[in-house]
Formats: sequence, C-alpha cells, structure tokens
Amino acid sequence: MNDQILYLVYILSFVIGSIVGLVLSYKKYTEPFVTRNIDLIALILAIIGWMLAINYPLLTMIPSYISITIGVFLIAMVIGMRPGYGRYETIIGFALAGLIWILRTVIL
Repeated sequence: MNDQILYLVYILSFVIGSIVGLVLSYKKYTEPFVTRNIDLIALILAIIGWMLAINYPLLTMIPSYISITIGVFLIAMVIGMRPGYGRYETIIGFALAGLIWILRTVIL
C-alpha cells in the first residue's frame, strides 16, 4: 500500500477513536475527574492498543497496517476520554508495550 494512504488511515483511525472515546466516557462518567481509580476496561484497551501499535511484528498472521490501525484506534479511545480520565491507563499500557518492545529488540 502507498505510505500516504496508510498515514491517512492511521490519522482517521486516531480521530474516530478519540471521538468514540470522548462520547463513551461522557456517558460513563457523569462527574469531573475526582477519583484516582483505574478503569479496568480502559486499561485493557490501552494495553491491547499499545501492544498492537508498537509490537506488531510479533503478530505475523495479521498485516502490520491492520494491527497498527486497530492499535491506534484503541489508544485514541483511551487518550480521548473525558479530561482527567485515561491517563493512568495510557501510561501503564505504554510502559508495558515499551518493555516488551525493548525485550524483543535486545533479545532478538
């Protein structure tokens, strides 16, 4: 595929994921950010998203552009949540995916 088309797909995936995340979080959370609890669903989405976006070479049965597109969409859903929500989940997901990426590049 053409690189410019792939970049457009990634950008569209991020924008759509941000909008979906914002809408869903406003429906789920009615009050401003006051708690420091970690949302389990957002944490799972962030971990899966960062894994798909960063560690796509580990999934040989899925083309890279598909896994990156899905990963960017899931990351954007968590990042695009209502202000204050999703930041801990994003940091944990990125750290875990980054650790696996470092281990994968150093060991392999």
